[in-house]
Amino acid sequence: MRVICVLLLASIWTLLANVEGIAADHAKRVALVIGNAGYPDRDYSLKEAVNDARDIADELRHHNFDVELGVDLTADAIRQALNRLYAKIDQGSVALIFFDGFGIQSGRQSYLIPVDAQIWTEADVLRDGLSLETILGEMNNRGALVKLALLDASRRNPFERRFRRYSAGLAPAITPGNTLVLFSTALGSVSTDSKNDHSLFVTELLREMRAPDASGEQALRNTQAGVISASRGEQVPWLSSSLATDFSFTRDIAKIDKPGPTCEIVKPEAPPGPEELAKDPVIKELSRRLLANRNDQLSFYKRGQTYAIKRAYALAVKDFNEAIKLNPKDIEAYNNRCWTLAAIGDLAPALEDCEKALRLSPGLADALDSRGLVNLKLGKTGDAISDYSQALQKNPRSASSLFGRGIAKQRSGADGSLDMETAKSIDLGIVKEFAGYGVTECGPDVPPRP
Repeated sequence: MRVICVLLLASIWTLLANVEGIAADHAKRVALVIGNAGYPDRDYSLKEAVNDARDIADELRHHNFDVELGVDLTADAIRQALNRLYAKIDQGSVALIFFDGFGIQSGRQSYLIPVDAQIWTEADVLRDGLSLETILGEMNNRGALVKLALLDASRRNPFERRFRRYSAGLAPAITPGNTLVLFSTALGSVSTDSKNDHSLFVTELLREMRAPDASGEQALRNTQAGVISASRGEQVPWLSSSLATDFSFTRDIAKIDKPGPTCEIVKPEAPPGPEELAKDPVIKELSRRLLANRNDQLSFYKRGQTYAIKRAYALAVKDFNEAIKLNPKDIEAYNNRCWTLAAIGDLAPALEDCEKALRLSPGLADALDSRGLVNLKLGKTGDAISDYSQALQKNPRSASSLFGRGIAKQRSGADGSLDMETAKSIDLGIVKEFAGYGVTECGPDVPPRP
């Protein structure tokens, strides 16, 4: 009897384990597919865009995606569709966006263009376009494990010709981890108009999505190779992958192998010596002016700023002190002294300077960024995240604020990898810069990269 009970219990545990395995292997799949053809500014309709979108939607449904298909969507309709997509995403989901229509590169980002866009200047792109990076970032924030973006939008279009001499195609996407992005052409290039009912890109993509047991990344690489071959090298799709999960269109996720965060160990550069500083032409000229006039407040400020950039922090503080004596309401001098004191670890007076700068100019992005560094070094990660986030509202492409916020998120136990990777893509030297402040992305729970 005891043997039977043991066997029965073993069977129950095996059954429960199998059920858990099945649940893990069947991640929710959601997709938004858009085909925009009827642009009023276009001489003729992009008929293949609608055909492509419908066929992609049908194919994704065949592979167990919950698909919403939109045709000729306005900006408001796209935003509403995106919100519905985000609402469907569960933790561990696969989320996909397919867009066929017009896209524009602006400020090193790619924007999807709705059919009601009114674009006459580059500034109009930010108002009427939908940022691909923002879409992928929101998918990630909602908990999507795998993010996919498939764009057939690198066409010559009537919008870019209004403010550019030539069409610039699309820009590289700054993406969160575990993301696959495929553009129909190379970065900064455009495809020719299709004379068929389907684009070459989608024809190859559909074929590879149906390939049994091919991984998702392999399917997209095969699509890339197929387009290059069929076009005889005239059209070269761009592929970006940070996929660390075994995903396939034809089968569910079989294994989640998401690596933990790693960091880059960087030694800060040594500051220049006195002789090197004395030879600097900017410092020489400012020093000459100050010898002639010790009340030249602006020259004290500029020389202090130059010293700080060159990491001669002690000399920078002395010059900022003089600048503030001559003008006690110099906002930038307070901000730069705050930043310099934070770099050398004199945090209490640094915080006072940042507070003075923000009292004189509430909401100053540079001062918020500097105070973020102070709070980060004080271990006040919540305050640092708040400061950096406010600074990014003023300047969304600030590498310093992005990297600092990423570090603060990481130290608070959250995922800061997207912020840090975005910062590195904007400024390759940001890691060394923060290392000079004594701040690195490596911590007790973050091993260095092998």
